[in-house]
Order: sequence, then structure tokens, then C-alpha cells
Amino acid sequence: MYVDQLSIFLENKEGRMLNTLDIIENLGVNIRALSIADTSEFGILRLIVTKPHEVKEELEKRNYIVKITKVLAVSISDEPGGLNTILRILDKNSINLEYLYAFVEQKTYHAIVILKLEDMTEGLKILKEGNANIISPEEIYSI
Repeated sequence: MYVDQLSIFLENKEGRMLNTLDIIENLGVNIRALSIADTSEFGILRLIVTKPHEVKEELEKRNYIVKITKVLAVSISDEPGGLNTILRILDKNSINLEYLYAFVEQKTYHAIVILKLEDMTEGLKILKEGNANIISPEEIYSI
């Protein structure tokens, strides 16, 4: 039930993001979710894409540093407090959240939250027990 997320390390240089996204576009790969965190010298571009291993291979050929990380995708109600329902389950069970980002899925009008947890196995178990709607990789890639 884990989704493959790409983490791409980018130098903070003009055009670097555009060049990276051009490579992905030229592969015919669709971006499903995106997050970027930056420091003064580099950024980490986190992506959920339709073909993560193909993108990783192509970027590495071009000397990018790319890592695939397992994350969870959870469907939540797109309403005030929707995210808190998931965070409460994790907090109640002492599962630490490393980071998250979210997007709205237009077909069902639900929000999708991408979670990286300190203990992914236990987090998945706890979320399932809490009746969280875990999204499969196939579902995420086909949105």
C-alpha cells in the first residue's frame, strides 16, 4: 500500500526546476503531487508521478541525485478538520510524522494527503485500524 515518492535534490540555480520538469514532461509522465523544501543552497523536490522508476532512471543519467521513498497516500474529507482525523489517529498511537503534503482530488472531491512517517509499517497498521482510507499506488498514479 505504499506509494513511491521521488525526492530530487536541486541546486538553487535559475532554471533548474524548469529543466527538471521538462525532462519529466518529455518522458510523457504526469505529476500527481508536488512539494518543494529549500535551503539556501539546494532544494528537495518531492514528487508523486505516474512512472517513478522511469523518471528516476532518466534523471540519474543526467547526474541528478534522486531517491525513491515509500510514503502513504490517504484520502480524507475535504472539509475543516479533515486532516485532523488522520493526525489524531497517529498522535493517539505515538506515530511521528516526518512531513506531509496534500492536494485535492477533483473526481471525488476528497483531499489526498501524502504522509512520511517515522515508522511506516506501524503507521500503516494504525491508520487501517482507524479506518483511514489508504490509497493504493495504482489509484494514485491513475488520478
